[in-house]
Amino acid sequence: MRIAAVQFEPQFGKIEDNIVKATHLMTNVRADLFVLPELCFTGYTFKSQEEATSLSESASDGISITRMKELASRIKAAVVFGFPERAKTTLYNSCAFVAPDGTTKIYRKLHLFLNEKDFFKPGDLGPVLVDYSGVRLGLIICFDWIFPEISRSLALAGAHILCHPANLVMPHCQGAMVTRCLENRVFAITANRIGREIRGGSDNKFTGRSQITSPNGLVLFRGSEDKEEVGVADIDYVDSENKNVNAKNNLWADRRPEYYKNYGQENA
Repeated sequence: MRIAAVQFEPQFGKIEDNIVKATHLMTNVRADLFVLPELCFTGYTFKSQEEATSLSESASDGISITRMKELASRIKAAVVFGFPERAKTTLYNSCAFVAPDGTTKIYRKLHLFLNEKDFFKPGDLGPVLVDYSGVRLGLIICFDWIFPEISRSLALAGAHILCHPANLVMPHCQGAMVTRCLENRVFAITANRIGREIRGGSDNKFTGRSQITSPNGLVLFRGSEDKEEVGVADIDYVDSENKNVNAKNNLWADRRPEYYKNYGQENA
């Protein structure tokens, strides 16, 4: 299976232009699965709730969903991308999985970062696992990386690959994803954006360095800090089903969940 991380610089509010740019990048690369950044067609740094709402869309028939369905069908590949989801009067920082046959799945970000809390509600659907032609994909978004529980939950549910749209501004995630992959023996595709947005008193400098990581913690692709590019890796997703660390240790068999489940609850 060939997997890809799409790294580019969206222009704030220019949804159509950003879709055209991403589409151009992707149609020049062969892959079975593409992952794009968080909020990749709208931009990230909203000035107000009204602005965020004006750029949001329905998960059923919004412009991003519609255009990515068309693209997935044309290039015969699955696409995962981030978008601001409007559900009645509530906004979520969401990502969509779109298959070539038009099948879609939506994940709403569970762990909001900093000013995202001013515009979005935390996700209410829980972790989302997608079966794509026998490959199980776990969906996470950006700051979810710092909470190991969600990656572990998806891995225990059988995820082979973590699809990770991101707008990273801190320097830690790329290194931490090596740990996420090692401790769960899964692949991960972290698709980060580049560039800078200075709006409404916020200054966000995005770190780039999109990354594809293996179950052994090997970095199969790492992007630059400031270049628009698509990184690819050819993988055998079945490698993530082997949870053996050595001849006597298995990540799942050696777990002691009976001692984990009540940890910390006495302080709740």
